Amino acid sequence: MKKKVLVLTAMVSMGLLTSCRDSFLTTTPLGVANEQLLSNKTGVNAVLIGAYSLLDGVGSGPVNTSAVSNWIYGSVASDDAYKGSDVGDQAQLTTIERYIVQADIGAYNDKWVSLYDGISRSNDAIRLIGKATDMNEAEKKQALGEARFLRGWYHFEAKKMWNMVPYVDENVTDFINLPNDKDIWGNIEADFQFAIDNLSPTKSQVGRASKWTAKALLAKAHMFQQDFPAAKTLLVDITTNGPFSLVNSFHDNFRIATENNSESVFEVQMSVGDGGGGQNGSWGDNYNFPYGAAPGGCCGFFQPSQNLVNAFKTDANGLPLLDTFNEVDVKNDEGLSSSQAFTPYEGTLDPRLDWTVGRRGIPFLNWGVHPGKNWIRDQAFAGPYTFKKFFAYSGENAGAESPQANSNNYRALRYSDILLMLAEVAVEENDLATALKLVNQIRTRAGNVVVQDASGKPAANYLVKPYPSFPNKEYAKKAVRFERRVELAMEGHRFFDLVRWGVAAETLNAYIAKESKLRSYYQGATFTKGRNEYFPIPQAQIDIMGADVLKQNP
Repeated sequence: MKKKVLVLTAMVSMGLLTSCRDSFLTTTPLGVANEQLLSNKTGVNAVLIGAYSLLDGVGSGPVNTSAVSNWIYGSVASDDAYKGSDVGDQAQLTTIERYIVQADIGAYNDKWVSLYDGISRSNDAIRLIGKATDMNEAEKKQALGEARFLRGWYHFEAKKMWNMVPYVDENVTDFINLPNDKDIWGNIEADFQFAIDNLSPTKSQVGRASKWTAKALLAKAHMFQQDFPAAKTLLVDITTNGPFSLVNSFHDNFRIATENNSESVFEVQMSVGDGGGGQNGSWGDNYNFPYGAAPGGCCGFFQPSQNLVNAFKTDANGLPLLDTFNEVDVKNDEGLSSSQAFTPYEGTLDPRLDWTVGRRGIPFLNWGVHPGKNWIRDQAFAGPYTFKKFFAYSGENAGAESPQANSNNYRALRYSDILLMLAEVAVEENDLATALKLVNQIRTRAGNVVVQDASGKPAANYLVKPYPSFPNKEYAKKAVRFERRVELAMEGHRFFDLVRWGVAAETLNAYIAKESKLRSYYQGATFTKGRNEYFPIPQAQIDIMGADVLKQNP
């Protein structure tokens, strides 16, 4: 489903009268797609595709702040990344990065509107399916399963962001009085369970949900609630009976040529050259390119943190420095012009670093060696590194309407994520042997393919090895959580992981303590436990509904 079909799913009158005939009272206005027209197999599919199309977060308004990648809320709000660019560009994002509670900034409302628009489109599809007369029961079950999967997905994303949010199903007619006074986990679980019970185990098109996709998302919902037994049942089923497997190369999860592979559990489809003006090309991340004469030429946002880069250091045995990784920085070129000599860090590193982060002296995919400062908008403000993980290779993004339109899909849920969630469950059960086996599958794969220099040799001193053992539960928990960070870095998961683990305050305040010496804008920042785990409910939505209906987070 390489994307996208644009349909009008809301029953909105244009209010344009073209004559004085009385018949205008019974004539469908031009530009309105009414339920009668859409209540058939073709109409249902079009509306369902419209619901899928909002997965990327790109609607009718601002898009960077509602991107499916959650680069702002999952990565910049964590210890993985800085906002990037310079101090004045998109300054509202700096308030998020510094944990300043400011409910009236536009970013939160953009994300809210995008998610609830997706929910609305899903409900439109559900209503139409019930009225379609040319669909058999099997077709209706499949379509309803997909629509409820999508409704569950959009509510899940809202739950992660704001915790207490309204749940909207197909029967809601009063959209102004929607209180957020109930926990909606049960509703989300019910949508995913319905999808499991009704979806086919195979996908009719690569971008659609299957029974296995729904099982994976339900398992993740259980993980967020610390319901490990319920999650385990699903995760064991997926790893034992499901169609997924790790690909040989870690980097094959992040390039256009290897999209929708065996590791993809749920992948949001992107495309260019499709008549969409570039907005279908991962437009929510169109700021996140190296700056200046670099590929993309704009805009220098989403720069990896020094803390994240340090996390990829390894010891002489190829193991991560779980407790001491941030004591000494990986060498960087901050303060040096691109014409000044620089030798990259010579210590041992996990090779996933250079598939994730662009840094001076290391090949940047097939675009040549990263030159450092010439590709950075403001090194002093946002550091010396650039985002790399979902960047397109030269020659693989044919037909792009602009340098910032990128047809590289967003891998919303990968099989490695499934394995790491199951490893978490194993640790909770004190089954350290199983946790060790699962983590080592991922670490072994990490060393299979590394970034190479022009002569075909490894571009840095790469060393990553499996753990020989997990001596105790505390060590195992630390190792599994650390593995999630380096495996899923810059993919929009980190902040939400820290919150569900209950360690956001201690982790992020330790991060701020050191980063404030590198990035002056962190000075005075504090993550307050019990306050900053969830984002403010958008003030614009409270203004619409009233503070007595839609209540602000603490």
